[in-house]
Amino acid sequence: MEARVAMAVPTEKSEVLAATKTPTTLSSDSIINVARGDPALYEPYWKKQGDRCKLVTLGDELMSYFSNAVNLCWFLMPELDRAIRELHHVVGNAEVDDRFIIVGNGSTQVFHALLYALSSSGEHVPVNVVAAAPFYSSYPEETEFLQSGLYKWAGDANCFDKDGAYIEVVTSPNNPDGSIRGTVVNREGGKSIHDLAYYWPQYTPITHKANHDVMLFTFSKATGHAGSRIGWAIVLDKTIASKMVKFVEVSSIGVSKESQLRAATILGVISKDCQNPELEEENFFEYGRHLMSDRWEKLREAVMKCNGALSLPEYPQGYCRFTGKYTDSYPAFAWLKCKEGLKCEELLKDKCKIMTRGGTSFGVEETYTRVSMLSSDAEFNLMLERLSAIKGTIHGN
Repeated sequence: MEARVAMAVPTEKSEVLAATKTPTTLSSDSIINVARGDPALYEPYWKKQGDRCKLVTLGDELMSYFSNAVNLCWFLMPELDRAIRELHHVVGNAEVDDRFIIVGNGSTQVFHALLYALSSSGEHVPVNVVAAAPFYSSYPEETEFLQSGLYKWAGDANCFDKDGAYIEVVTSPNNPDGSIRGTVVNREGGKSIHDLAYYWPQYTPITHKANHDVMLFTFSKATGHAGSRIGWAIVLDKTIASKMVKFVEVSSIGVSKESQLRAATILGVISKDCQNPELEEENFFEYGRHLMSDRWEKLREAVMKCNGALSLPEYPQGYCRFTGKYTDSYPAFAWLKCKEGLKCEELLKDKCKIMTRGGTSFGVEETYTRVSMLSSDAEFNLMLERLSAIKGTIHGN
């Protein structure tokens, strides 16, 4: 019997916003919440897949803590290990051969495990954690939340000038502005975490196979299945991987097997479709790229109607190894900039009833704000309508 449980859905990370759930119907008075990155836009695709991703488990299955007692990551299901490696091989976005796959309860737990693993050598603590602004808004809070004596948030990597050990977090494509990034500090004693949550073909050209010592991915942004809470790291060093396993073991004694098998099934469907040249319909990444392309075209048209009140970044084309052709970037978030003198988050909230996440959350000026491109069609289209009319709401100020 299928059970459906109604429950409150939290916004992205710890931020509690007024509109926490998308209304069934939208009106002119509805608040549009595009501050969060909830990937509702992929729901129609997965609905069309029907039973292809169906997973049935019996009462006597998946009862043990252990998934593979001989594997270093003993709670990682072999099915998910294989599915992750196969998809990265198919897409060509990350090196997985001779690497350890460490799974966690979402990329947030994996990030905490990495901070612990990279700073727990017993030397030079607390280790400074930095990221180049504009950085992902949750990095400071996540770093400081446990009040660990092993590491501490040290701000913008562009301004970091302290001696000693440090950890630089590099998000590429970057959240919030979609730029392609590398390390900034590049000094002795440094380690890096490469957050590649958006390095998938629907968001950016796959120009190379990422080959860093530590790479972080998340099921939620790869496929849209945020509710399954699956994240993974690809790790070169066995000592780092072992410490990550210990962190997950102590904090949650592993990861749900049901979630892992669901992720393995869905990743397997994507890999199979991507390798089928006779597929009559689009594979998931082609579907996602066309959808994101259409949304970005409509957003740019809406911003053009604002007569300079708002602007968007431009992104260069790149040769995509996955598609075999030059493609544009379609980031998961739009990095809106208001003309000087305007506070962009406040403007959109007060004049348009659009909830966004302002630039100060990302370590930059209030003239910027982040807008999710991943909302439902109803929310996205109503947002476009309101943005198109924004020039008449600010009276030239």
